[in-house]
Amino acid sequence: MSVLTSLRVKAEDSPGVVTTNNSTDSSEEVSQYAQLDSTPITSVSQLSDVQSNDWAFQALQSLVERYRCIGGYPDGSFKGDRTMTRFEFASALNTCLDRVNQGITTTTDMVTKEDLVTLQKLQEEFKTELATLRGRVDAVEARTEQLEKQQFSPTTKLNGQLIFAAVDAFGNASRSGNRDNSNLTFANRLRLNFKTSFSGKDELLVRLQASNVINAIAPGNDTRLSFQSGSNNNNDVLLSKLQYRFPVGDQLSVLIATGFNTYFDDWEVVNPLKSDADATISRFGRYNPIYRLGGDTGVGVTYKPNGNIKAEIAYLGKNTNNPGSGLFNGGYGALGQIIFYPDNKDTTTKIAFTYINAYNIDGLGHNTGSLASNLGGRKVSSNSYGIETNVKISDNFQLGGWVGYTDARSLSGEVKGDADIWNWAVTLAFPNLGKKGNLGGIIIGMQPRLTGTSAALSDLPRRDPDTGFHIEGFYRYKINDRISITPGLLWLTAPNHSDQNGDIFLGVVRTTFEI
Repeated sequence: MSVLTSLRVKAEDSPGVVTTNNSTDSSEEVSQYAQLDSTPITSVSQLSDVQSNDWAFQALQSLVERYRCIGGYPDGSFKGDRTMTRFEFASALNTCLDRVNQGITTTTDMVTKEDLVTLQKLQEEFKTELATLRGRVDAVEARTEQLEKQQFSPTTKLNGQLIFAAVDAFGNASRSGNRDNSNLTFANRLRLNFKTSFSGKDELLVRLQASNVINAIAPGNDTRLSFQSGSNNNNDVLLSKLQYRFPVGDQLSVLIATGFNTYFDDWEVVNPLKSDADATISRFGRYNPIYRLGGDTGVGVTYKPNGNIKAEIAYLGKNTNNPGSGLFNGGYGALGQIIFYPDNKDTTTKIAFTYINAYNIDGLGHNTGSLASNLGGRKVSSNSYGIETNVKISDNFQLGGWVGYTDARSLSGEVKGDADIWNWAVTLAFPNLGKKGNLGGIIIGMQPRLTGTSAALSDLPRRDPDTGFHIEGFYRYKINDRISITPGLLWLTAPNHSDQNGDIFLGVVRTTFEI
């Protein structure tokens, strides 16, 4: 007697093996069988509770190795002493029928004539159960197909960030630069980020922000803090950023963005100390100020043909919601940048060459450096050039920095005039200083300085009279994955690039909570 014939006899004559109790709800019976692993096993030894001396071992071995139509439970067991319902047997029979049909299409030697007769009788015996099972499977498949076509269930994640900061400036911290009238302040910033993916490769970011951080007192913009956000200093909740990033093929990605937190820093700025929440304490220390030229709404494209090079172009307009200026007839910034990675396995070491063409109606608009270098209140067209680099010296030390030059032209009034503005910085990063997750940083540089103007700009000095230096150090101590404390000290010599202003020292203790 063949194995399939033996199964038929058991099915017809052994109620202890196949329960024929019709009072059992069919859906419940099917759900019991659903616990089985649907992948057929290839060897009877894969069944943990089947021994070679079991009375049905040979039958199981033949079913497994000849027809491969037996599957175990997820835990690797067969549970041979368990009572089987008719629906469970029908499901197992359906699997065997599928395997036999596959075997017939590939070879005529797999199934014997006796087994075919047996299968025919089993199909007749269980035709009602098989029809029910197949009908339900068809219904599930149809429903699944419909849901896949109609689904709109993006994955959205919410995370947040809260900053508390104690800030005090001393030395000659005042607008006049010759006395200290700055008091200790306690400020905060809250961000809520909603990140949504529609395809698994794209990302929609919606950021809400509230802040009361105010610029520390200084003659110019030298002491602006890294976590200060524009004029939003009343803890009003505002939509600070709305952006959508998506890939186009394997080498191209597109970013569409708007919001007062949108700058060219949404692309590559080549500075491991750029984070405003757990790295540098100053705005200047984040990156080359030329990245702040331009607007806050637009689009950018990143092209990465291989692991050694990346090209970026972007356009950001200003006041784009104003019908009088729109996207293209007001202030703007256009960026073109190429980044080289000498070692495509280590993206820490890199060098970037940056060009930005910008037009602003209220000066340069980067809000760092001297008042003169910002050319405040004028319509200004500018071409800026930058070189940024960072080199990984060891696992615990990175050396980087940048040089930025802006060729600005004042367009206000009948007489036009030109101005040259330079800035530079050297950055030293010490990852995992003291323990994993900590970060030490030192930034030494010169904030944007007016180095020369044409005679037409008679109301401005020909150049900033002196050179002030930006010297900053900070240490981020990571308490755990969610909390870090960053004390930092900023020393400004000759603020606003004038020796008439006394040195300013700015102390910050920033605590960041990742929500």
